[in-house]
Amino acid sequence: MLKRSDKSNLLEQSIYRYSLQDVEDPELYREMYNYEEVPKVAFNFRRVPMNTPADIWITDTSFRDGMQSMAPYEVYQIVDLFKLLSRLGGPKGIIRQSEFFVYTKRDQEAIDKCMSLGLEFPEVTTWIRASKNDFKLVKDLGIKETGILVSCSDYHIFKKMGMSRGEALEFYLSTIKDAFDAGIVPRCHLEDITRADFYGFVVPFVNEIHKLSEEAGMPVKIRACDTMGYGIPYPGTALPRSVPGIIYGLNHYAEVPSELLEWHGHNDFYKAVANAATAWLYGCSAVNCSLLGIGERTGNVPLEAMVFEYASLRGTLDGMDTTAITDIGEYFRREIGYEVPPMTPFVGENFNVTRAGIHADGLMKDQEIYNIFDTEKILKRTPGVSVSKTSGAAGIAYWINEHFRLEGDEKYQKDSPLVVKLKEWVDEEYADGRTTVLSTGELERKILEITDISERKGFTSINK
Repeated sequence: MLKRSDKSNLLEQSIYRYSLQDVEDPELYREMYNYEEVPKVAFNFRRVPMNTPADIWITDTSFRDGMQSMAPYEVYQIVDLFKLLSRLGGPKGIIRQSEFFVYTKRDQEAIDKCMSLGLEFPEVTTWIRASKNDFKLVKDLGIKETGILVSCSDYHIFKKMGMSRGEALEFYLSTIKDAFDAGIVPRCHLEDITRADFYGFVVPFVNEIHKLSEEAGMPVKIRACDTMGYGIPYPGTALPRSVPGIIYGLNHYAEVPSELLEWHGHNDFYKAVANAATAWLYGCSAVNCSLLGIGERTGNVPLEAMVFEYASLRGTLDGMDTTAITDIGEYFRREIGYEVPPMTPFVGENFNVTRAGIHADGLMKDQEIYNIFDTEKILKRTPGVSVSKTSGAAGIAYWINEHFRLEGDEKYQKDSPLVVKLKEWVDEEYADGRTTVLSTGELERKILEITDISERKGFTSINK
C-alpha cells in the first residue's frame, strides 16, 4: 500500500510491522560486545535520511541521574540550581523539563519548593519504580509525567530480570496501564537500547505501547537510553549501536512522533555530545542532559554543551541566557564544593585561558585570534592567560592588563619596563627548577616589590 508522506511529500510504502521475536537464548551481540575486548564499530552502509524536527529542546536529569554519582544536594541547592536552569532556558523554555527522584522527604520537599516557584519552565517530572504505589505517590505530588524503567536489551531481560522477552513485554505493558489508571503520562525509559535487538524486541514493544496509548487517549513518551555510552553517530553504522538507525527506526517503524521521542546518553566513549546532536539531526526532539555532565560513571550529556549545540544548529540562542552557565559553574564550586576540572569547556577555570606567549601576543592584538567567541558577552568570562615559563613578555603584559582591567593608555605593552622586569623574574623562577604556574598573589606581590607608588597606575587591588 502506498501513502503520501507529509514530511517528504512523496509516495511511501506502508510501514512494515515487526513482530516480537521471543528467542530462547539471549542475543548479546558478541561479535561487537566481546567483554574481553574493546567494543567494535560495525558498518553496514545503510544510510537513513536526516529528519531534524521543527522543534528541538533540552531536558534535565541533574536531580535524578546527576545525583546518582555524588552526595545528594540540599533542598536549597536544588531550588537555586532549578532557578538557574529556568534562567538559562529562557522564556521559550528551551530547557523544557527537569527530572527528580521522589522517594525521600528531601526529594519531595525539593519538588514542592520548585513547583511553588511558579516557573513555566522547566516542568518538574519524576523517575520511579514501576509500581502502583509509586504512581499514586507521583499523583499526590501533583506531577503530570513520570519516567519508568523498561529495560530492552537481553542483557537486562535475561540476565537481570530473569524473564523471557514475552514475559518482559507483558510486565512492562501492565505497568504502563497502571500509569494510565493513575492519570499519569508515562515516559518509557528504554534502558540499554544500544545492546538491544532493535527489530526483534524494541520496535514490536513500542508498537504495543502505541496501541495502549491510543486506547487510553493519553500520550506516551519514549526515551532511548544509551546506558553504557555505546552509541555511534557515524552514518552507515550497524544496529544496535547506530544512533541514526535507532532514531530513524523509532520514528519510521515504531511511529513515534519526534515530539514524543527523547535521547539519553552517557559518555563512556567520549561520544555523549556527538550522539545527542545526532539524535536531534535524525528526528528526536528532546535530548536529556545534566549540569556539567555529572552522572553515572563517566556522566551524562553536559547540558551546557547542548545549549551551544542548539545555538550552532539553529543559528540563535532563542532567548537562552548563557551567562547563567558561568553562574552555575561558580555555584557548584562555591556552594556544593564540586571541583570542576579546569579544562572543562565553558565552565572550567582554564577553558579560555592560554599559557603560550605566542597566543597571548595574538590576544593582545585581537581577542578573536585565539578566543572561540566573545566569551565576555556570552559567558561573562574574559579570555585570560596564565603566567609560566612559556608566557613570554606578551603573556605577562596581557595578564597585567586583564587582571587590573586596564584600558587605553593605561595598558602595558610587552616592552614596558614593568613587563621587562617581571619577565626577568619569571625566567629566574623557572631557571631554578619551578614547574607550576605563578599564582595571582605571587604576581601582585612582585609588582609591589619592583614598582613605586607613582608607577602603579590602575593597580587598585594592590594599592591599599
